[in-house]
Formats: sequence, C-alpha cells, structure tokens
Amino acid sequence: MHAYDYALIRVVPRVERGEFVNAGVVLSCKAGGFLEARIELDDARLRALDAQVDMDTVRAHLEAFAAICAGGDSAGPIGRLPARERFRWLTAPRSTVIQTSPVHSGRCDDHATMLERLLDTMVRAPTRRDPAP
Repeated sequence: MHAYDYALIRVVPRVERGEFVNAGVVLSCKAGGFLEARIELDDARLRALDAQVDMDTVRAHLEAFAAICAGGDSAGPIGRLPARERFRWLTAPRSTVIQTSPVHSGRCDDHATMLERLLDTMVRAPTRRDPAP
C-alpha cells in the first residue's frame, strides 16, 4: 500500500458564479512514481451551466493537465519539473475556468484502479438503477 494524493479537476465556466462541473481527476503517488490525470468532460452538464462556453478552449486547457502529468519538453517549462512539483503546480488554487478541488489523501496498492474508482464516484454522472421488484 502506498499513500497518494488526488484532486478533482473542475470546469468553472463563469467564475463569478462559482458553479462547476467535475471533469477529471489528477492523482500523485511519490513513492510509486505515479502522476496521471484522466479527463472525462460531460458536455451537456457543462452547457447546462453556460450555454455559451467555449468548448474548444476548455478542452485544450483540460488536455494540458494530462500533458503536464506526462512531463517532458512538450509540456513546456512545467513539464520539466519533478513529478511531485508538477502535481503541486497543477493543484495550486486559482480563480480561472479550470480549477482543482482541495487535495485529498489516501492509500492504495493500485493507482490506476484508484484513479478509475475516483472517476466513477466523483466525475461520471450516476447511472440510474432499476428499482428492486
């Protein structure tokens, strides 16, 4: 089991209103050398908050999260930082259209599985279940 930190990636189309849609998760584990962001933007949920939102710009900014997590020169100067510093940079508080939740911690033995579980519980819209007979 390794300790990990994660934050939800949020789209706040009208910052002055403070309404947001969870659009992804970024997860970091220093001991396991893991840093990854997964994005699943629900266009309809976002457009319900702001019908005029520039989806291309939002998607470009969300894709930057994954690029920065992957690191390297293609992610710019931030991509050359050590993984833990990239995580801290990504999760720093900001008042922009793309924000993150506070950082939360946990322990797991499979970071990819935990990232998927967080997407299921925090990002993806709940599925309706058929009522019990």
